[in-house]
Order: sequence, then C-alpha cells, then structure tokens
Amino acid sequence: MEQSIVLTNAKIYAENGIIDDGFIKMTGKKIQAIGWMHNYRTDEQAVIIDLQGHIVIPGLIDIHIHGTSGADVMDGEIASLKTIVQALPQEGTTSFLATTMTQSDDHISQALKNAANFIKNHQQPGQAEVLGVHLEGPFVNPSMAGAQPVDFIVLPEISLFEKWQKLAEGTIKLVTLAPEQKGGLELIQHLKQHGVVISIGHSNATFALVQKAMAAGATQVTHLFNQMKGLHHREPGVAGAALLLEELYAELIVDGIHVCPEMIQLAYRSKKSEKLILITDSMRAKCLKNGNYDLGGQLVIVKDGTAELQNGTLAGSVLKLDDAMKNMLHYCDDCTLEDVINMTSRNPAKQLNISHRKGSIAVGKDADVVVLDDHYEVLMTFCRGVLSYQKELSMDD
Repeated sequence: MEQSIVLTNAKIYAENGIIDDGFIKMTGKKIQAIGWMHNYRTDEQAVIIDLQGHIVIPGLIDIHIHGTSGADVMDGEIASLKTIVQALPQEGTTSFLATTMTQSDDHISQALKNAANFIKNHQQPGQAEVLGVHLEGPFVNPSMAGAQPVDFIVLPEISLFEKWQKLAEGTIKLVTLAPEQKGGLELIQHLKQHGVVISIGHSNATFALVQKAMAAGATQVTHLFNQMKGLHHREPGVAGAALLLEELYAELIVDGIHVCPEMIQLAYRSKKSEKLILITDSMRAKCLKNGNYDLGGQLVIVKDGTAELQNGTLAGSVLKLDDAMKNMLHYCDDCTLEDVINMTSRNPAKQLNISHRKGSIAVGKDADVVVLDDHYEVLMTFCRGVLSYQKELSMDD
C-alpha cells in the first residue's frame, strides 16, 4: 500500500477557489483529497507536514526552456536531461517542454531521439516531468534569427517535420515557426491536423499574415516582442496582432531584460492573465556563475543576469520561473497570485491539452504542488507526489 503525504494548515490555491486553512492528501502520484482543516480526519499511516499557514499553488509548467545548471536539451544526452529534471524543482517547475533550437539536421535529430528515449524510459516521480518537445526553429525568418544560427535556418517543410516527429516518437508538442516563410502556412495546417501547437515566432509577418496563420491553426506567439515584427502605427505586425487578437496566447519572458516593465504592463492589460504564458527561455548558464557558455555552438557571455552573443544579441536567459512570477507581481499592481497561476500553470496546461492532469490543484490530478512563503519564495516542491526540493533554512529563518 502506497504511503500518503498530507500537507496541513495551508492556504491552498485550488482549482475551484482559495482554501484559507486547508489540507491536501497526496497518494502515489495523485492528489487524493483536498479540504478545510475542520473536515480533516487524522490518518495515522500518512506522513503529515504542517505548513503553518504557508501558501500552496500548482506546480509551474515551463513550455520554453533550453537548459539549466550546465545542461542543454541540444546536448542530446540522457545525462543532460537528468540534470535539468533534477534542477527545475528548486524554482517550482514540475513539468516542461524540452526546447530545441536551430541547428543541423543531424544535431536536431539526435536531440529529438534523446528526448524521446528519456520520456519513454527515464521519467520518474520526484523530478520535473518532460511533457514533450518544443521545436524552436529551424523554420524561422533569418531576419529575425536572434540567437538562432542563421546558417542552419531552412524553409518550412512537412516531410522534414514528419521525419523529426518520427524520430521523436510523437513527442513534439509545440513548434515555433515563421508563417511568412515559403511553405509556412502549409506546415501550420499539417501541424494543426496532427494536434501539434503552432506558435508564431522569429517572424517578420504582417498583421494580415498572422490572421491567415491563425485561420490555418496557429494559436500562440513565441516570446512576445522578442524577434518579431514590432508594433507600428501603420502595420501592427506580429506584436500588434498578439496584443489585439484575443484568441492568441502569448509567451512572455518576464526578467526585465528581454521586455521592459512598461511593455510587460501593456501586455498584461491587453491579454489579461487568461492569455499570457510566462516562460524562462533559459539556457545552460542558469544557476551558474558569470562566464562564457555555449548555445547552439555559439559563444554566450553571461554577466549579471544577462546572456548575450558576442555581438550583443540576447541569447536566451538565466531566468528562473519563480522569479518571473515574482517579477510579474512586482511590475503589475493589479496582478494577483491567482493571475500568476493562470500564466504559469493553467494556461500552459490548456495549450498542451493536459488540463485533465496538470495545471491546477484538484482531486485526481498529478500531485505537482509548490509551497511558498509570504514573499513567494519556494519552500518545497512536490513532483507527482514526491518531495523534490526543500529550501534549506538558515539560522535567521
């Protein structure tokens, strides 16, 4: 019989509302019960953890992350993915999409085969779950390449995608592409028919073309404002379309570097919490010191929280998702913790069509929960019912 863990005396941000003084019972990988403390009946067989009024929220879901702690998805090695799944719970991330980048066919193929192998054979409770792959590039616009190596950018091609999806054993769940590239709209239609999420990114598309892409099946934009046709008073571009068209979800890197606080406020007022998805877009240097690192075979210089190529182009981030959450609350006065939960848990779960098991705290869903203190610092993270991270308390705490 599996032992249960019960979190007691907690402020729980549950699927159907806030429980100010409640409990969560986790058995196996699932949430077995949620309720108010006055209804709790002591289970002598369970491990009881008294949270003393601390906050419990759903596990965070990062749909756009390349790496952390010295490891990158493009390494194409099981050891690298093991590093990532073990590191992410410290920032409250309990599941994610392993994100690739523009590289050679062979390099991408190896990364995809490795991800599929890991997903099928190496997942285990107590680590962040790899939900699938986010294929970022190489079907992007060279004029909006950013840190995507231009030499490996190719035109959108259904047969090439199908080859990669076969190598990935069907685990590619999201594709970032530029719809204005020849073959872009045709690939979007194909991806839509096969249940893959399409995100417009690294794109110079006009507003009208974004509308065509939406009609073909696109539902999202990749890292809003970054490497996309910007807002102009005679051509709204991709950024304007993202802000104006309610149907589109928009990823947002809230580190205060990729997008300034004022533009984050504009995005929040336009899209509300129901259509924004906070991402990190982080690379291997996250959690490491200042220095020189690699991203897709390119030198990246990391200094004081900023990751740049030698020419000054931003090259991903070293952002942690819990910091993005805190930054969002700081930048936007009317943003609440419930709003942040939408942007870090509910919305990504909806986009990936996994709301039946992730994205909120409800009976029967995966026991992915995060315990926060009053300053929204991560104290504990449970990945599918297993304590995956616990903050070490100093003598001052």
